[in-house]
Amino acid sequence: MDVTFLMDYLSPIVVGICLMVGFTIKIAVPAIPNRLIPLIAMLCGLFLSIIINLPSVDVEIILKGMFSGLASTGLYEMLRNLLYPNSSEGG
Repeated sequence: MDVTFLMDYLSPIVVGICLMVGFTIKIAVPAIPNRLIPLIAMLCGLFLSIIINLPSVDVEIILKGMFSGLASTGLYEMLRNLLYPNSSEGG
């Protein structure tokens, strides 16, 4: 199955900002459980995508924001596994 069409729904700016927001929450706010960070990243991506594309917001912009926010979580996990391959928690 070819999933390269998903690249059309990634916004590098939104992914980068959501990655930093998620990482900051993980490090600075230990009261927030790790399982909520993907949800926060998705909502952050949605908000950023809407703000960036005002006033012409449609369903594709909403999907792009949500997908980019969730992709930032996957990017964090990939980087953590590359930097700390033998650790379950990493950084």
